[in-house]
Parts: sequence; structure tokens; C-alpha cells
Amino acid sequence: MTIAVPLAVAAGVDAGQRFLDVALAPSGQTFRMPNLAEGIAEIIARLERSGVRRVVLEAIGPYAEQLVKALSVAGFEVGIVNPRRIKAFREAEGGRAKTDRLDARLIARFALTMPETLRPLPTDTQLELKALSLRRRQLTEMIAMEKTRMKQVRGTLLLDSHRAAIAALSAQCQAIEAELARRIGDDAELRRVLHILKSIPGIGERVATLLITDLPELGQRDRKAIASLAGLAPHVSQSGAAPPRAAIAGGRPCVRAALYMAALVAARHHPKLRDDYNALRLQGKPGKVALIAIARKLLVTANALVKA
Repeated sequence: MTIAVPLAVAAGVDAGQRFLDVALAPSGQTFRMPNLAEGIAEIIARLERSGVRRVVLEAIGPYAEQLVKALSVAGFEVGIVNPRRIKAFREAEGGRAKTDRLDARLIARFALTMPETLRPLPTDTQLELKALSLRRRQLTEMIAMEKTRMKQVRGTLLLDSHRAAIAALSAQCQAIEAELARRIGDDAELRRVLHILKSIPGIGERVATLLITDLPELGQRDRKAIASLAGLAPHVSQSGAAPPRAAIAGGRPCVRAALYMAALVAARHHPKLRDDYNALRLQGKPGKVALIAIARKLLVTANALVKA
């Protein structure tokens, strides 16, 4: 039996556009380096001299990408953690002050105290697919905004301007979708997952693609964990003599929204799911609550099929 060796030193990083603030735990030592190749090289050298094995960041944004890649290549255990958990950790410690240096120290203490809460680092492919998916959503939102604005104007010049903007944005959206389809089609495992997802009632090409790009954990977690990641898990809240109340919270909004729309389609057109929806309504469940239950059922089914 392998016995896990407790961490002696962990590091936390607060990444900014210009600087990277690094802290060590438990010593509390901090230092700042420019967010450039030479600064990243110096950070790695210092961490190695300090005996650091785990490095944690709040999130992987564009400012941290080069550092994360360099740390992974250097052999460090790199993890990311939900910013809400860092905020809760600060509140649990009773802290209120917030600076880049204090944030780095807080993240380092979190990494040392609760290593089991860290999420695995996404691969380069996952990050690229997620970036394409995000851009598609942005373009879709901009198209919707332009269509709304077009309804509020009069005159040929303004109408033509909105039409031209919609046409340009639509062309870009189609190009992004084509690139997503190409990348998924070039990967045998992603093709398999896409085929499985599209076989599930209510889940079409667009929702299936979003699940692949924004929920890469699909098929790798149990039903409760995957529902929590998607923001579809009911969390019970109860205090004193008040009756318990369950409500969904957290998760990934884009995944939850996509599955909600898939549930809406499935509840209308699939006989079994339509019966399930109607049964929930007869029990007195509000329409949205019943649809969330259907969305969770779709997700759990997808998770099981992908895992098989």
C-alpha cells in the first residue's frame, strides 16, 4: 500500500497581465516577477530551490497560460481551483484585505491545507476547444443584440448597417463552428463522444459540441459529481424548524443553459421524457423545476453512455 507523503511546501500564484505574484506556504515568503519568459524561468528556478511540488492558481486565464505550460513541462503538479472556494477560504480565516500578494499567500495556504479539492489541469486541446466555444457564444450573443437593435431603428441606412453587421458576425460564427467541427472530427475519441451525445433525445449538434468543449469531465465522474459540475445538482438548505429546501447552484452556466434547452425539446417531443415531465407537473412541481429534472436526467444518461 502506498502512503501519501504530506506536502512540505506549496506555492500559490496570482497572475496578472504584467506581473506574477508567487507565495510559498507555510513560510509566507512572496516574490514578484514580470509575466515574461525570463520572469517565468526565474519563478521555476526559485520553486525548484524551495522544494515546491505543487503550484496552484485560481484560474487559467490568458495571463497565466505561458506559466502553466512551463510549470507542467518542468514537472510540477499544477492545479486550478474555483475562485469561489478561495474567497470562502479567505472568509473562513477571517481575512478582509485583498492584494495580489495577499491573494498569492492565500492560494498557497489553500493548496497546502486542502490539496484534494484541486481540479486537474486541462490539456492544450481542451483549452483551445473551450476558447473556440466561448467565441461562438460571444458571436451568437452579438448577433442577437444586433437583431434587437435593428427592430428599434428606422431608415434604410441604419437598417442596412445592422444587416451588414449581422451578416459579418454570422460569417465569423460559421467559421468558428466549422473549425470546431473539424477539430472534433479529427479526434477519434471526440468523434465517439459526439456520436453518443447526438443519439440522446433533445441533444443536437450544437449542445453536443458545447458539452465536449465545456464539460470535458463527462464520462470521468460519477453522476452526482457531473451534475454538480453542470450546476444541475440540487443542494439542500435547512435551518432550525424550517422545512428543507433544495435548489441548484454553482456549476457552469453555459452547460446548464444548453441542457435546459435540450430538456425543453426532449420534454415536448420524446414520449418517455414527456411522460416524466408531466408526472412531475402532476406532483405539483413548477415547470422550470420539472425541466431541470429532465436536464439532469439527460446529463446523467450522457455521462453513463460516454463512460461505457
